[in-house]
Amino acid sequence: MNPLKEDCRYNFILGDCLSVLKEMESESIDCIITSPPYWGMRTYDNDESEYEIGNEPQFINYVDALTKVFTEAKRVLKKEGSLWLNLGDKYVDKKLLGMPWRVAISLMDNGWIMRNDVIWHQLKGTQSCKDRLRDSYEHIFHFVKSKKYFYDADAIRIKPSKMPSMSKNGITSSTGVSGKKYRKLIHESRELTEIEKINAEKALDKVLEEIKNGVVNDFRMTIRGAQRAWHSNNTKISGRAKELIAKGYYIMRISSNGHLPSDVWNIVTEDTWRTDSHCAVYPEELLKIPILATCPKNGIVLDPFSGTGTTVSAALKLGRKGIGIELSPEYLKISQRRIQPTLAL
Repeated sequence: MNPLKEDCRYNFILGDCLSVLKEMESESIDCIITSPPYWGMRTYDNDESEYEIGNEPQFINYVDALTKVFTEAKRVLKKEGSLWLNLGDKYVDKKLLGMPWRVAISLMDNGWIMRNDVIWHQLKGTQSCKDRLRDSYEHIFHFVKSKKYFYDADAIRIKPSKMPSMSKNGITSSTGVSGKKYRKLIHESRELTEIEKINAEKALDKVLEEIKNGVVNDFRMTIRGAQRAWHSNNTKISGRAKELIAKGYYIMRISSNGHLPSDVWNIVTEDTWRTDSHCAVYPEELLKIPILATCPKNGIVLDPFSGTGTTVSAALKLGRKGIGIELSPEYLKISQRRIQPTLAL
């Protein structure tokens, strides 16, 4: 089944996600972003309850159910595609279950490659008890099918807040690094050979020239024996350690195009499309980095647990196509209404 015709930008499909996924063509989706119902958070009283995920009698059944869904999702995802999975945790009998990691490990055991564990700091939280800290974050896991995958780093880079400038010491980086200290350490080094000192100075001159030409915004230099290495000293696990042994130095550059976001995202939870019957709506802002970085322009973003259509709405606004699978007819109606303003743009 091809869920999206060539002339369509979106499609909402009514049905349980596992059955729908089984009918979809292999390697037809560029990116999957979703937030399944959390286990034990809601009870259902409708005709679709037998297909609902999240109300299993035991949490192990929940993990198994999600593993089956994402095994099928892996089949429909392109080889260079990505999966972004948002999950919250659960307390039972005073015990934190570690539910996101139970699911994540199950997926890794079934062939998924985890690239990031993003912490979504929601900037607010609830406090229902008095003997533990309040909840304020959830996990967003980034999975891929293969080691080579689509990733547009330039689309999500954070532009430097300051630019290199001229000072009495000459050109300096955005943080005021002129290279003077590094040059002194090179000259005074008792560990570098004379040839290594000459090569280290040449490398320092080169990066300063790159700053002058606007290619590099900032840098840090580590010199053997003069500073603590930023990475492990074990050459079996650290390429930087190998550089220190082989050359006597290494340089870490920060591109003038900016740096990549960190794995902690400070984004407030969504209220606009929250309804009495849907208590877990993530904000569209949360989807900006995943869509821009891991879905090519005009590519297809799929949400197997579409809810009120957040993922499809964000995909359309960012120049991608969107497919949502949803079991509830009510949520599908909300989703259709939600994207109408976007389609009119």
